[in-house]
Amino acid sequence: MTRDYYEILAVDRNADINEIKKAYRKLAMQYHPDRNPDNKGAEDNFKECTEAYEVLSDDKKRQIYNTYGHDGLKNSGYRGPENFKDMFSHFKDMFGSTFGFEFNGQPFRNNGPLPGNDLRYDLVLPFMEAVHGTAKEIQITKHDTCGTCEGTGCRPGYQKTNCPSCGGRGQIIQSQGFFQMSSTCTHCQGEGKIVTDPCNDCHGLGLVEKSKTLSIKIPPGVDTGVHMCLKSEGEGSRSGGPSGDLHVIIHVEEHPVFKRNGDTILYQLSVSMVKAALGCSIEVLTIHGRRNLEIIAGSQNKTVFTLANEGVQSLRSANRGDMLVELHVETPTNLTEKQKELLIEFEKSL
Repeated sequence: MTRDYYEILAVDRNADINEIKKAYRKLAMQYHPDRNPDNKGAEDNFKECTEAYEVLSDDKKRQIYNTYGHDGLKNSGYRGPENFKDMFSHFKDMFGSTFGFEFNGQPFRNNGPLPGNDLRYDLVLPFMEAVHGTAKEIQITKHDTCGTCEGTGCRPGYQKTNCPSCGGRGQIIQSQGFFQMSSTCTHCQGEGKIVTDPCNDCHGLGLVEKSKTLSIKIPPGVDTGVHMCLKSEGEGSRSGGPSGDLHVIIHVEEHPVFKRNGDTILYQLSVSMVKAALGCSIEVLTIHGRRNLEIIAGSQNKTVFTLANEGVQSLRSANRGDMLVELHVETPTNLTEKQKELLIEFEKSL
């Protein structure tokens, strides 16, 4: 290879590691053989950008290359990615097993027991229960591991047999140029084994439908969108793995009087024009009870007063937010003649 590594990745010579990773990610996705079947040019470009990334992402190799170029790397013993395993390891580290590729006949997949599926439950709470906390019981219906066959799907005393389509690998292997590509076997769904003598209770599925009642403790201060995870309360596993989790998503109903912004409560208080002008002490409702609020004489419409610690308790600490009270000064309507005369006299006195 004689092309400049920085030119290959289209980055500046002073590019940091994040810029180099971003450039390689873009090119690797573009030239990946899985996206370019039977394209020798794309395969060569993939090799080229992977070698460039391998050098520029390693501080020692990069320093040698910056000082002595390609010859310096060769003299230091570097020969580039020697084989598929070396070359693809960079792509696998960055993207995981997105493409299901394999090297040396070993697929990039987890062969251990698979956990059960996660489940979601949407829980609607009244406003006051959300801000003060509560306890709830919910009932869910889910697929749980069959107790008769313990999730294998087989009749007691029988076992699964190797899948005839993939020979027990769980993957269908296809060679394509420099690569071996694998795809999940559709016959066994990647498990490598199939049920030939199904369990009478679950009919070979390994799962049976069950209903369960769960008690949930809702902490004070939850709001819409809060996510609570109940471990191992999801679907059961079919392969001896752990159960999935149950994800409870909170939805809080609106309150007719209070509005919420984080831990702060917003409240609009209506007062007469006279009380706003003269000032007064008035009892207001908060989420924690009733409190006295001093209205300063001459307060204008939309004046905001703060009641400290009368808001919502934080989910992250024992601290409370504040309550903001916005005045709504009412203008009198349907005045009598006497009232109009008094207002006119008041206006003249100003």
